[in-house]
Amino acid sequence: MKVRPFDWRDLPALHRVRDRGVYLHSALVLTRGPMLIPGALLSSFAPGVGIFTSISFNKQAQLFGQIIQPTGAQCAQLTFLAPSEALESENLHVLLEHLSSQAVERGAFRLLADVDEGSLAFEMLRQAGFAIYARQRIWRLNDGPVNEEKPMSWQAATERDLIAVRSLYNNLIPGLVQQVEPFPAERLRGLVYRQGGDLLAYLELKYGHRGIWAQPFIHPDAEGVVEDLMRRLPNLPRRLSQPIYVCVRSYQSWLEPAIERMGAESSPRQAIMVRHLAIPQKAVRTFALPAIEGGQPEITAPISRVSQSEAAKTANPQAEKHYL
Repeated sequence: MKVRPFDWRDLPALHRVRDRGVYLHSALVLTRGPMLIPGALLSSFAPGVGIFTSISFNKQAQLFGQIIQPTGAQCAQLTFLAPSEALESENLHVLLEHLSSQAVERGAFRLLADVDEGSLAFEMLRQAGFAIYARQRIWRLNDGPVNEEKPMSWQAATERDLIAVRSLYNNLIPGLVQQVEPFPAERLRGLVYRQGGDLLAYLELKYGHRGIWAQPFIHPDAEGVVEDLMRRLPNLPRRLSQPIYVCVRSYQSWLEPAIERMGAESSPRQAIMVRHLAIPQKAVRTFALPAIEGGQPEITAPISRVSQSEAAKTANPQAEKHYL
């Protein structure tokens, strides 16, 4: 069994299995498309973009896999495995080990994957060391923009909202999820909702030529915010006629009834899985002791040899009479 990075000569074989792949990055697929072949070519000619495609093969089967890891990110995302019928072969474990080592070399601590719970890929990833840390359901809105006044409660997020959004994130997101997906350090990309001067909701947005990904973080005390959000979504800026995909995580499942009343279509429930690759630890920094009074520090210190009786006297002066 062998494994190696994707080469442009593998393009015909990858093209033959392009319709039999398992896609494991929902936000990427729904906003930009599968990116199977374009991503593979980028990984071959421009590895610096953070896309890595590899192939594992033996005499019986071959399996392609790809991860994406932006520069400086602590998490790498598994984007696809193809073909699906090769997932039960030994190629899967060899391929995942190879991709994981590439992610670790770039500073990743975790490898993530979005997978339908009822699929074969779910069972195979669990056997390969992946564990569930959250679940999600994706709702598709097909309605076009409506000609009505936009609710003014939702505003574009700015740098001044960063602390308030971070506080909302820490209060809403379970600790287990925060360990895997810490609050993003990059600038906010989305909308915020204020009520009485308090920031009670944040809507993260990702745009692509295929659609718009919207992930809400809403405080349970916000009254009517879900209905207000659903009125706001059809009129998102720069939407044109693109579909909108609302990602609802399991810890925000109380949002789903209001979304369903708007006629949105639901996808099967997905498991958000993680494979831990490394444990971050603080590096210990050593400091050299300065020289005293202009002298040079000694390389070694003399070891004084003390007899057992003298040591006993030092530890217990009252025992001196015993030795006398």
